[in-house]
Amino acid sequence: MIWNTPPTLAGLNASGSHTAVEHLGIVFTDFGDDYLIAEMPVDHRSVQPMRLLHGGVSCLLAETLGSVAGMLAVPNPGVDHIVGTEINASHLRSAHEGEKVFGKVTPVKIGRTVQVWSIEITNEAGKLVCLSRLTCQVIKGH
Repeated sequence: MIWNTPPTLAGLNASGSHTAVEHLGIVFTDFGDDYLIAEMPVDHRSVQPMRLLHGGVSCLLAETLGSVAGMLAVPNPGVDHIVGTEINASHLRSAHEGEKVFGKVTPVKIGRTVQVWSIEITNEAGKLVCLSRLTCQVIKGH
């Protein structure tokens, strides 16, 4: 297991209270030894004018998954923190209003000072909507 802070669904979902995560309806639904999964509705909060999932919202879902995973994997929980320093996203397929999308984050590298996470966002049919990579810097506490 890669988590230095063991996840629970209640804890994962509480972490987004009163944030953009809650506003967009992002809900963590599953986790394992080296991954987290969350779902998000594609609705009036997350679409662009053509009623398709906004690419920036895909990045927000990806950064949410990567940042939460990063915090669970920091070397000294409660002391160290992480900040996102780079995100990229390849938008591969549209997701339409009324659908849900699902994000799954897995580690590429978990280092003492840098973490890199891969995030796959899929639609209800399991087809890849967006492939993203998030780089985080570990901020050492005192």
